Amino acid sequence: MTRTIPPERFSHLVEVATTTFIARGYRLTQMADIARTLGVAKGTLYGYVESKEALFDAALRYADGHLPEPSTEALPLPTPTKGATVEYVRGRLSAEAEDLMLVKVLGGSLVTDDPVDELKSVLSDMYRRIASNRIALKLIDRCAAEYPDLARAWFGEGRWAQHALLVQLLQSRAHHKRFRKVAHPDLVARSIIETIAFWAMHRHFDPSPQRVDDDQAQAAIVDLLVHGIVK
Repeated sequence: MTRTIPPERFSHLVEVATTTFIARGYRLTQMADIARTLGVAKGTLYGYVESKEALFDAALRYADGHLPEPSTEALPLPTPTKGATVEYVRGRLSAEAEDLMLVKVLGGSLVTDDPVDELKSVLSDMYRRIASNRIALKLIDRCAAEYPDLARAWFGEGRWAQHALLVQLLQSRAHHKRFRKVAHPDLVARSIIETIAFWAMHRHFDPSPQRVDDDQAQAAIVDLLVHGIVK
């Protein structure tokens, strides 16, 4: 006998959906796959979301726990209007970008005479933001190639915008002899971002993960990167 998902288990539905989207990609994921994993009839899912598009949108919004779960009265969640999912992602990226320590440092609002402390604050902030949004970021990263509008928002306004700012920081601080001059700032910036992304996000989805304390990982990686850049 199939069982229903009680209202308080909406988070479990989102968790299973997110795991499935990350494993199979957007196009190959089917509502039947998710229902099978949950052990319920496919029709049961439609009491929570109207469509696969609605479930993907819900995963992006709720998987990281930044928003309160929808009330029972709001279910089933409707299929988002055209462009609504991408606009949500753009808004979330914009909100994070406005508060980035990297932006504040480049704008001169955070002043410190110690270049080590300056870069450490920038990279620690970057690490924390990726870690706190890691499920949505992994979901976007996995499905963006199959969702062109989402790809443009994530790669154009998210990842590469942050990369450009980090290149700017490396060049400006090297010019003022606060950081050592590197031959290829664009490659160094990409390496920094990818290293942080692995430890803050990707390693949590590793099929053979190692037990690593999150705070220790952040401290060790930031220390390694800072002392590779500062004289």
